Formats: sequence, C-alpha cells, structure tokens
Amino acid sequence: MKKKMLLSVLCAFLVLSLLAACGGKSDSTEKSTTDEGTKTESNAGEATTASDKYELGKEQLDFTFYGHYDWYTMPTWGQDRATAWIKDNKKVNITAIHSGGSAAQKLNTMIATNELPDVIWMDRGSDVEKLREAGMLVAFDDYLDKYPNLKTWLDSKGMNMLRSEDGKLYQFPNWYTSQPNGNAGYVVNKKIYTELGSPKIETTDDLYNYLKQVKEKYPNVIPFETGIAKDGQGLDQLYAAFKEDNKSFTRIRAVPTGDKLTSIFKDEPFRQSMVYSAKLFREKLMTQDAMTQTKDQEKEKIMTGRVAIYATASPTDIAQLAQPELAKADPNGGYIMIPPVHAEGIDPAKVFPGSFNQLGWNVSVITKAAKNPEAIFAFLDWYTGPEGQSVQMWGPPGEYWDGVDTDGITPKFTDKYVTDADGLAKLQGETVNLMWNGNTVFDDKTKAKYEASLPEEKRSWATHWQSTVTWKSQSDATEFVNLDPMPESEEGIIRQRIEDIYLEARAKALFAKSDADVIAVLDKAEADAQTAGFDKLLAFRTTKWQENLKKMAGQ
Repeated sequence: MKKKMLLSVLCAFLVLSLLAACGGKSDSTEKSTTDEGTKTESNAGEATTASDKYELGKEQLDFTFYGHYDWYTMPTWGQDRATAWIKDNKKVNITAIHSGGSAAQKLNTMIATNELPDVIWMDRGSDVEKLREAGMLVAFDDYLDKYPNLKTWLDSKGMNMLRSEDGKLYQFPNWYTSQPNGNAGYVVNKKIYTELGSPKIETTDDLYNYLKQVKEKYPNVIPFETGIAKDGQGLDQLYAAFKEDNKSFTRIRAVPTGDKLTSIFKDEPFRQSMVYSAKLFREKLMTQDAMTQTKDQEKEKIMTGRVAIYATASPTDIAQLAQPELAKADPNGGYIMIPPVHAEGIDPAKVFPGSFNQLGWNVSVITKAAKNPEAIFAFLDWYTGPEGQSVQMWGPPGEYWDGVDTDGITPKFTDKYVTDADGLAKLQGETVNLMWNGNTVFDDKTKAKYEASLPEEKRSWATHWQSTVTWKSQSDATEFVNLDPMPESEEGIIRQRIEDIYLEARAKALFAKSDADVIAVLDKAEADAQTAGFDKLLAFRTTKWQENLKKMAGQ
C-alpha cells in the first residue's frame, strides 16, 4: 500500500503544474468542408464491421466525466430532453465530477488518490502531454477505423496536428472544423438603438459617440458590456478593431513580424486598443465590474436588457436566450448584431474580432481508469456523428426533426422547427454545456441550408446572425495552436511569468487614469517580460509556429 501511495504521489508531483484553469470559449469556439463535409454516414461506415465492434445501446454504458475548468459545472445528465433520450435509447449514463471552482487542485487530488475520472474535458497542448507522459491516457488509433465518424469529419491535416510526439492520437476534439465558424462580435440592444435613431456604428469613433449617448439618456443601462474581461472578453474584440488580420494574438502574447513572433507589448495596435479600452472604462462607458464579475452576473444583465452593446468571444450564447424573452415583453425589444467596428484607416474587411482553428476549442481524453475505453470512444464517435449531433442540436427525433434526407445523414426538420423557435432555443441553451465534441461542419451546414429556405422572420436568431455577420468575420488561426512549452521546462517557467505579467498589465492598463499611464504600464510590462526571458519563449514559439506551417503544408 505504501508503494502504491508513493507511486500516486510521484504521479501527482509530475503533473503538479497542470492547468491554471482556463477561461471561456474562444475560438470557440468552435468550417470549410473540403471533401470531408460532404461524405455520408453510409460512406463513412464502409470500413469493415469488426466482429468485436462495440454496439452502442446494446448494453448499459456508465462512465464518469470531469470538466477541467474553474467555471464549468456539468448539467445533470438525463435532465434535459436530448440527454434523456440518449440515456434511454443508447443506454449511456454519465456521472459528473465537478471542479468546485478549483480545477487544478481538483485534478491533482484525483491523481494523488488514484481516482481519475474516465473522461477529462480540457484544453489541448502541454496539459494533455503531461498526462500522456505519465502513462495515464488511452490512445485512439486502434478505434478510428472501427468507429469512423471522427476520421470522416476531421480533415487529415487536423488529425496530424492533434497527434502527440509519439505519433499517436489521444485527443478527441470539440468543434473541429474545416470552414470558418465562431460567434465573436458585437450584439446591440435593438430597442435602445432604434430609440437613438439607429446611428452608424462602424468605426471606433462611432462606437465611442454612441456609448456616450447611451450613458446620457439611459443612466441605468451599461453602455458597453464586456463579459468576463479578465479572460480577455470584450477587450480582445476591441483589440481586433485596431489590427488588420488579427488572429487572436492575445492568446500567445505575441504577434508575427515576418517569420518571427514578437512581443505583444510592443505591438502598436494592441497599445492603441488598451488606450481606447481604458478611456471607455475611465469614462464609465464600459461595465465597471469588467474584471471581477461572474458569468451569472453577466447573464443577468443580458437577459434583462440592461446593456446597450455586448461584445465577447461568443455573445450569442446568452443573447439567443434573452432574445425571445425581451421580444415577447416588447415587440421592439431584443438584440441585433452589427459588423465588427474598426479604427480609422483599418480595412473593415480585414477586421476579425474572433478566430477559429481547424482543431476547434478543446478536447476530451480517456484515462486508463476507464474499464472499457473502447466503448467510451464509440460513444464519443457517435456523439460527434450526424445522429448524435442532431440529437444535441435539435433534440430527440420526432419533435424538431424526424428522419433523414436522401443523403442518409441530414435531418428532415418538422414544422415545429419554425413554429416553436423559442422552444428550440431553450433546448439548445440546455445542451450547450453538454456539447463536448461538436462537429462544426455538420451542424453549421445543416442548419444554414435549411434556414436559408425560410423567410428571415422565421429563422433562428443565432443562425441568422452567424450566417450574415459572425462567420464572415472570424480568422483562421490554426497555425498558432500548440505553441506552449511543457510547464516544467525553462520556457514553460518563463511562460508562466509572462502570463502573470500580461494579466497584471492588462488590468492595470484598464484602470489607468490617463492615456500616458496606459503606455507607461505597457512599457514596464515589456521591460519586465524581457527580464523574465521573454525572448527565449518567443524563439521557442516561433520554432513551433514554423513547424505548424510545415505540417499544414503537408511537409
């Protein structure tokens, strides 16, 4: 027993630096099909059916699931209509393990006590590699042909980008794609906008002037709502207004200059955006609890219509829930979206308030604690396939959809899809935090194709704005994934220092009392970063970036 405990503690020590829990979605997150998105499920199923292939629904499958985020609390499985149908018809029951708001500590405790969950939902990269190197993860390679949905819908380049250094695949991606997707942008309170005369909001100057009008005429309304700004929400969208071809460079704290990555603190558009953001905050045009509010507080403001403009990496998540309620209470109520704002001299066609990457958002890994990892993979593969996605997105068959089209995979929508749009939005609101391996191409192509056949007033609010605004204004940042060093390496230690410097500097800059103070904060951050060894981290990330470019080119 002592030996086993010692081994567990050693394993815990190996991953002690795991995850300073991550924030919200971002690239989403979150789709051009190449030829992958046009394959039918029957084509995908042409792989020989092995005699030992696990048949989902033939027997009970129970497993545990841990979402490795401070902010994430998994909804009760089987409580909503979609997962209740899966529980009854596919005999899958999933038990949640919650982080309790302290994800890193929770995972370390589970490792130390040798009580790992069967599935961990987490960010890609070094965190996954720590678990893999400790021998705690199950490789998926032997399952890919037997359960072919992932192989069908994920481009081979994306698959290669997900593989670990040993050449094996351990990560099941969420919202992977091969075409543009994402929800980042600006949601506008329709009632306030109309009452103020529907003015032009195209440039950052237009936005500033509009927010001043809101503050003057609606003292109880927040002019500009950022969501959780400590995670970059709202601030990143404003940064994009000042930089053409922005690919969410705040995530890597660096920007490309030629074939090298250089410090974000020296990036002039970033500095301009922080001066602008601080001005909004200083003049109380931005929510004053931007750095401290919770997700629930953010949601309450959006649901009650107490904001004039709302910008985050995915404002549609809450806005689509608020839309029918506000419109029901007032015919002029609700939300619209506008194209992303841009600074003077910036080409609006090159402004991207959000980004996507072909690997999507995060991943699910199966640990060696699982009694039947193949069965779990079979479920995840079904979950990401056409039927699984249809159940998650549009509920059980027979209500909003019934049967499939002649292609064998596309759901045939019923009249209720249109007549009960509010009910569908509510269903999707209930399942959004249960979508762990979303298939972006299938979902988006399916709903966009059908909704395009409907008159505008009958289209889904979210789908309408995605197809007309947000999908067009997201950049492809696939080349910048997997740039993080291992936490215990020299570069990994430097990275953590840079993270601390960056987060502190952004907060101080937002609270700065003048434009000059903002610049002084960023200058000091640059000096501190260089002292901390930033150049060494930038060199490491530049090498990884160039390797990504080669992989994407098939080299």
